[in-house]
Amino acid sequence: MASHPTRIPDAVSLPELTVRGMILGALITVVFTASNVYLGLKVGLTFSSSIPAAVISMAVLRALRGGNILENNMVQTQASAAGTLSSIIFVLPGLLMIGHWQGFPFGLTLAICASGGILGVLFTIPLRRAMVVDSELPYPEGVAAAEILRVGSEGDEGTASANGKASTGNEASGVREIAFGGIVSALFAFATAGLKILGESITAWIPAGTAVFRLTTGFSLALIGAGYLIGIVSGLAILLGFVLTWGIAVPVLTTITPNPDGLAMTAFANGLWQHKVRFIGAGVIGVAAIWTLITLAKPMVDGVKTSFTALGKARGARGKSGKSGNGQTLGRTEQDLSPYWVIGLTLLCVAVWVVTFGVFLADAPLSFGGIATLVICSVVFAVVFGFLVAAACGYMAGLVGSSASPISGIGIVAVVLVSLLILSVSQASGLLDTAGGSKLAIALALFTTAAVIAIATISNDNLQDLKTGWLVGATPWRQQVALLVGCVVGAAVIPPVLNLLYNAYGFTDALPRAGMDPSQALSAPQAILMTAIAKGIFTHQLDWSMLGIGAVLGLTLIAIDAMLAKRGGVARVPVIAVGIGIYLPPTIGSVLVIGAVLGWIAQRVLKARAKAQGKDFGPYAEAAERRGVLLASGLIVGESLVGVAMAMVVGFTGSDAPLAIVGSSFAPTSEWLALLVFAGICIVIVRRVLSTTRSA
Repeated sequence: MASHPTRIPDAVSLPELTVRGMILGALITVVFTASNVYLGLKVGLTFSSSIPAAVISMAVLRALRGGNILENNMVQTQASAAGTLSSIIFVLPGLLMIGHWQGFPFGLTLAICASGGILGVLFTIPLRRAMVVDSELPYPEGVAAAEILRVGSEGDEGTASANGKASTGNEASGVREIAFGGIVSALFAFATAGLKILGESITAWIPAGTAVFRLTTGFSLALIGAGYLIGIVSGLAILLGFVLTWGIAVPVLTTITPNPDGLAMTAFANGLWQHKVRFIGAGVIGVAAIWTLITLAKPMVDGVKTSFTALGKARGARGKSGKSGNGQTLGRTEQDLSPYWVIGLTLLCVAVWVVTFGVFLADAPLSFGGIATLVICSVVFAVVFGFLVAAACGYMAGLVGSSASPISGIGIVAVVLVSLLILSVSQASGLLDTAGGSKLAIALALFTTAAVIAIATISNDNLQDLKTGWLVGATPWRQQVALLVGCVVGAAVIPPVLNLLYNAYGFTDALPRAGMDPSQALSAPQAILMTAIAKGIFTHQLDWSMLGIGAVLGLTLIAIDAMLAKRGGVARVPVIAVGIGIYLPPTIGSVLVIGAVLGWIAQRVLKARAKAQGKDFGPYAEAAERRGVLLASGLIVGESLVGVAMAMVVGFTGSDAPLAIVGSSFAPTSEWLALLVFAGICIVIVRRVLSTTRSA
């Protein structure tokens, strides 16, 4: 593989895993973990924190002097755990929705998150050589992060010896973009969630006989940022899911389904979507995830074989020389964590899980042998299925990026499989003979799925970070240590943030206090879906017909996508994104589409300007993409932090709207006012990205 001019060579040793870098990485991890937990509970999506963390790191370390590209890379590696481990919230709120937990116990939540995240790192270490060094996988996000590190670190004292270039000041402009997006988003969110002078969404219900159609949009700048990041292809796929849901499925069901309770039109349509149509989305996502695992089976097995062969040769070489980890046997950029550390930490995490699951089942109405059987089944399933998922997610992250990996789909597959496993074991043990036992069995299925999700999310991120490190010349084992630290720090932040948000807003189907406004509850869409699937399996009330329709639709979309791929065009159908568009609340999916369209419009206008000026579009595209990513990240962080801050105010005052300056009678006006302000901000965002033509 050719070396990039700014790649730090093996012979050069620069400070990497420093104390100040680890402290800075921990602080960034805390902020982005809180932001991602809030965003994930509100909309079912998280954002990658690698690029904004790299920009912040470059600015701070440059101010402290002595920073270099490898130290910056370690900070972003550690902080990247925030954007991935936070996905644990796709499952854990379900334990409150079924009434098993009344909050998030710190010890159990920390143990399941930290141990799962650590296993996600360890399981992908053997894959590094095959999937990162010797592979042609593009790793789009890893390459983008490396490029930002290179540009921003030009002229650093430590990096100067490697590239000899003067500082470009890009890291300062990058921080300005994050700050601009953050401030605008925070002010808008405060006016919406705090002062209540701006509405959160606007909806038009369109009856056509007995059929009901819905047009709606939410007003969330965080979602605009998230939509901008996922891109136009995924955005249009979500739009397709939205149209299939509210343009076909719900209108058909409102026509053919009786309404014996005489519900209002809007309530009836929403109920059909929540209890029936959403399972179509689950079927689509589940089939897409299984198809992904099937298509990745051969490269996954080949990668594991190649990596273990390389590790064996390296161990033999170290044995002959009598030296280990000093660069004389393996180059600095080839040194992973020792296989002994990998095996030892894996066994330690498994032991922690045994204790954790034992504590989780301590009150089960079973004998010690019955509890032990359930613990063994759960832990073995989580470890074995987690390893398979780790390889699949790592490969998919290299192929299309971390954000496109099928984490939600894998969670659905996991909850179905583990529910069926625990159901069979529980029936034999008599656990299901009581209502309390049935609830505990459902809770155990969700808790085990959370363990799998923790592994999947970190493995999804680890290889992307290792690709970034390989491109800039980092030391792999130091990166792996940094990510392990990030997992522990992120896992420690998640429980208190979850408790804070739960007590302030509550979740759909789980409100902590009587009299709370259900419309203000965080939707936690994946947790609702996975909880419904687990409950349906254990109570034998799962609507398999809707899942079947979703599976058929998913297979059809997979076939269409395969045909488009053979034709070699850019048009594709990301099947998982279509499923997401079906099961996400429409006020969420619609804004994601708007964000994706804004990014597409900006790129089209920039391309037209470059053509009119007779200039190469390449520099415009790269500069605009960098500015757009940083601006979008700022939009997400700003609103998310206001959401966390408002949660503190709500929790302290005990009021659902302690800062509101208008009453409920202002709601219709606030919706139209929000629409105007929201549209104006979207225009400003696009114009700011378009200003790239003056600086590219």
